[in-house]
Amino acid sequence: MGNTDSKLNFRKAVIQLTTKTQPVEATDDAFWDQFWADPTTTVQDVFALVPAAEIRAVREESPSNLATLCYKAVEKLVQGAESGCPSEREKTVVLNCCRMLARILPYIFEDQDWRGFFWSTVPGAGRAGMDEVDDDEDDEGARPLAESLLLAIADLLFCPDFTVQSHKRNGPDSVEDMHSLDSCEYIWEAGVGFAQSPPLNYIHDLNRTELLRLLLTCFSEAMYLPPSSDNNILNPWVTFFCSTENRHALPLFTSLLNVVCAYDPVGYGIPYNHLLFADYREALVEQALQILITTLEHEGGSGAHRAPSPHGIDEQEPSGPDNLFVNYLSRIHREEDYDFVLKGLARLLSNPLAQTYLPNSSKKIQFHQELLVLFWKLCDFNKKFLYFVLKSSDVLDVLVPILFYLNDARADQSRVGLMHIGVFILLLLSGERNFGVRLNKPYSLNVTMDIPVFTGTHADMLIIVFHKIITSGHQRLQPLFDCLLTIIVNVSPYLKSLSMVSANKLLHLLEAFSTHWYLFSASQNHHLVFFLLEAFNNIIQYQFDGNCNLVYAIIRKRSVFHQLANLPTDAATIQRALQRKKQKPDTHAISRTSSQETVSMEGSRPAVPAEPGTLKASLVAIPGIDKLTEKSQVGEDGTMVALPRMDSPKDREVEPSTSAGASDTESNSGRDNEDVFYTEAEMERRRLSSTSSCSYWNPTPEWALSWKSKLPLQTIMRLLQVLVPQVEKICIDKGLTDESEILKFLQHGTLVGLLPVPHPILIRKYQANAGTAMWFRTYMWGVVYLRNVDPPIWYDTDVRLFEIQRM
Repeated sequence: MGNTDSKLNFRKAVIQLTTKTQPVEATDDAFWDQFWADPTTTVQDVFALVPAAEIRAVREESPSNLATLCYKAVEKLVQGAESGCPSEREKTVVLNCCRMLARILPYIFEDQDWRGFFWSTVPGAGRAGMDEVDDDEDDEGARPLAESLLLAIADLLFCPDFTVQSHKRNGPDSVEDMHSLDSCEYIWEAGVGFAQSPPLNYIHDLNRTELLRLLLTCFSEAMYLPPSSDNNILNPWVTFFCSTENRHALPLFTSLLNVVCAYDPVGYGIPYNHLLFADYREALVEQALQILITTLEHEGGSGAHRAPSPHGIDEQEPSGPDNLFVNYLSRIHREEDYDFVLKGLARLLSNPLAQTYLPNSSKKIQFHQELLVLFWKLCDFNKKFLYFVLKSSDVLDVLVPILFYLNDARADQSRVGLMHIGVFILLLLSGERNFGVRLNKPYSLNVTMDIPVFTGTHADMLIIVFHKIITSGHQRLQPLFDCLLTIIVNVSPYLKSLSMVSANKLLHLLEAFSTHWYLFSASQNHHLVFFLLEAFNNIIQYQFDGNCNLVYAIIRKRSVFHQLANLPTDAATIQRALQRKKQKPDTHAISRTSSQETVSMEGSRPAVPAEPGTLKASLVAIPGIDKLTEKSQVGEDGTMVALPRMDSPKDREVEPSTSAGASDTESNSGRDNEDVFYTEAEMERRRLSSTSSCSYWNPTPEWALSWKSKLPLQTIMRLLQVLVPQVEKICIDKGLTDESEILKFLQHGTLVGLLPVPHPILIRKYQANAGTAMWFRTYMWGVVYLRNVDPPIWYDTDVRLFEIQRM
């Protein structure tokens, strides 16, 4: 009964905020305490009892009441951080203030006039909200509200007996002094730079989760600003929290990283245990992961000199406004720390793939997209970590789950962002020689995937999954075709033996991409043929021995290469091809089924489209492959030399570089992608308006001839010239119809001295730029928005960074 009364009082207080004609005084503690004194209030209660319409009404009609509410809530948090929350009542007040602020902040961010409110100082109020601050006291008295709030949250995250285990024995003097507390001794979990694993305490996990939720809400101001090409616009909340002003930056970064990487959702492996016991750690891991990826978005200033520290992270005095989280991440350097992080991420990424004999008996985590962003950040900011990942076949423990997610999400338009991040990671990895070498490891795992059964290596698996994405993914994945083929080209010089299944898949792609209607229907389509020919040339020139399956597939499909070499480029042929396209406008880029499609892996389920009603966040344009990568040539000694960018239009035409994919909806050709940020809905409108005004691509014979003459067919034509007569002769002489005999002949054949001089290996390495930085920002915040549904922190607020669409 008392519980109902307190909810009623809380509701009345909310109504009074909007209806009182006179502003409520800040000193009226009896009134303000109604919002945070009740120990039975939950975060769900706060979201239910404080409706969006009323928050907006207070904001418009009683702005001073909203300002006082925010100020009083921050004041309570600051007081809790100062005292260390020794009593249960103080803990209750702190948690309820967290919930209240998490509810209100998005409505402050959505209004441009209010956005600066937290960065103003409250007149006559000191850091702890005390009115008697002297003017000549240090500038602590003039801290903006946002800074006071962020510092209080940081303090509270290391508050003994509230969020961490106290080190003092029970007794009258057991309260620890918050000012002298060394939070490095209270890191939440063993791992990077910290050896002790504190005992699990679900109350501490719950309290940390509440504080981190508020912190994430503070950072979410980024959602309310439209996409912009200016990557120097820093999030003031993140910038301050990750600066030297936050004395807990190092232990907090370490705590977040260790909690994520040490988490094991399977636990003791008892079937169905996740249905019997609530896992408080999972909610904490999820919030910790989201805090990590949002704080790591900005690089801030440049790092200064580095010196190792006992914490396993080189400590330094940062120069300029360094983001300490980025700084710490980039300076993790011990091998055992790399091993801990990589094994933890691989374990969590592989969790949804785990097969058990009892259906639904093991816990499946849902935060794989955030894990992929964190892995991306680690590889991007810490090159030594990237080299560690590629040094052993452990990289395959990350590759297999990524291929699983890509294959699983290919038909679901609501997961197009997941497709992009997975492909970006593989593009980054493929720029390193070791990745191609690792792919030669035989694949023997039992992951049930909707792909043909094959016996071969991880390279075969990669090619088969990419073929599946291209031939049976949804239309909006076409902008990724360039990236997928670039990855195959990057690894091709190192692939020792492709299986017959994957060799046939590659030939099937070439066959499909080289049809007349496809080549002539868009200005960039011929680049896909260039990529495939380059991959074939790399394998023939550098890995001929061992690749008899591919050579045999090339011989069988030799007509495709002859047709390319003799491609007619006259106006009449071009027009006929385009007419054919108009007659079947819904044709997918590639036929749905390959002539070689075989039985799928046992237990696999085909990828399915999104359920109706699924929400998805729109994404901005991704830059073309020429902006995403820079070319490097591999020298004879194995070192890479970056090649200068070619800027003349003629040079650009020959190189397989496309302005692939504006948003997920269409290509952004003819514009500088770095400066164009459209959401999907906008792209759709532009596409409709452009088709209605009949401005479509018009190929000319000169254009077709300009690239046809550059097709790198010499190596393959020479191979066919030498081997086809030999194979035909064997078949006639021995009356052979059995491919195994032909393969045996090809296996022992050689083309030494018969092929053109090997060309230098060209690798296209991922290159960060403003376009991808903006893409990552929209993707990451879109994921955070959609994943936080209980409570729905940002639902129905006026988010501007992306659009939320219902499938």
